[in-house]
Amino acid sequence: MSVTAPQGFEAAGVAVGLNSTGKPDVAVVVNRGPRKTGAAVFTSNRAKANPILWSEQVVKDGAVEAIVLNSGGANCFTGSFGFQTTHQTAEKAADLLGIGAGDVVVCSTGLIGTGDEVFRGKVLEGTEKAIAALSTDGGEDASLAIMTTDSRPKRSVRTRDGWTIGAMAKGAGMLAPGLATMLVVVTTDAVLEPADADAHLRAATRVSFDRLDSDGCMSTNDQVTLLASGASGVAPDPDAFRAALIEVCTDLAMQLQADAEGASHDVTIEVVGAVTEDDAVEVGRSVARNNLFKAAIFGNDPNWGRVLAAIGTTDAQFDPYDVDVSMNGVRVCTAGGPDRPREDVDLTPRATHVLIDLRVGDAAATIYTNDLTHDYVHENSAYSS
Repeated sequence: MSVTAPQGFEAAGVAVGLNSTGKPDVAVVVNRGPRKTGAAVFTSNRAKANPILWSEQVVKDGAVEAIVLNSGGANCFTGSFGFQTTHQTAEKAADLLGIGAGDVVVCSTGLIGTGDEVFRGKVLEGTEKAIAALSTDGGEDASLAIMTTDSRPKRSVRTRDGWTIGAMAKGAGMLAPGLATMLVVVTTDAVLEPADADAHLRAATRVSFDRLDSDGCMSTNDQVTLLASGASGVAPDPDAFRAALIEVCTDLAMQLQADAEGASHDVTIEVVGAVTEDDAVEVGRSVARNNLFKAAIFGNDPNWGRVLAAIGTTDAQFDPYDVDVSMNGVRVCTAGGPDRPREDVDLTPRATHVLIDLRVGDAAATIYTNDLTHDYVHENSAYSS
């Protein structure tokens, strides 16, 4: 069900030929209310796609009634024509739904720098077809329509005391933090005020999507949107709602990690003993973005020297000659020197855990990444064709 699991939502996914595969490529999600609360976080990349520029303005008043999403084209670096395409998409949806265009969020994903009259025509056609097909069972079709290099859809649902959260996501590459790290739509029938929805969403993305750093490449189209219909009539306990939202976002982030392009290892980098959480994040991210480390994991090589070399490039507070490193439960480095033999470490399982103890404080953070494989290079070298 994903985004249509909560009360008050309809969705659809249709195919109009934006993707050469013939699979669904335009999705629409509509909030039927009674409340039309909306919040979103966007990529922090200064190079922003036209849908991002449009949607940033839409969410400013805390009201969103519909989202139109397309795969098969990012509509980024397509000039004024591309922005007009986004504007026309919102206007088309608004006209068909009887709402204002300023309450319609638009999301796009696909290749950068492509867009013409054919693209625009198909997006508008898809918007019309999807709205005609809207249903309370349309969440699964919508989740299929936003996929690009994904091998499978990503969905998550949680139900609590009289209210539900549902969500869908796409993403398999260009996963690096910028508040959001891919396209995600989260819906809930809980009663939320706009300011609360925004605060909950930012808190959830900070410890979930923002900790996923698959390949260090930040997209121009990243967006996570939260819609609240209030249809349950229940105003949830704030802590309970935030906890459930974090569960959903973390679940989706792990699904994204597991579907990362070409990956053969899902790598969890846990940093403990830091002075601050920011230090722990910086240290973990330095390892997640280190190609030598990632290549070693692909080769099942517990090369802890590459871990120390990576964290030594950070500004975090620690003594590099007093750090412990463990891999899959085996401490291979202690106090900046060798500990147990590398042969004791089994890196053949897909799940890989790296524990870094900085031994200077009580703060901790976890970063999620993948290894660097031949398949990743092949897929990204062949993607545009």
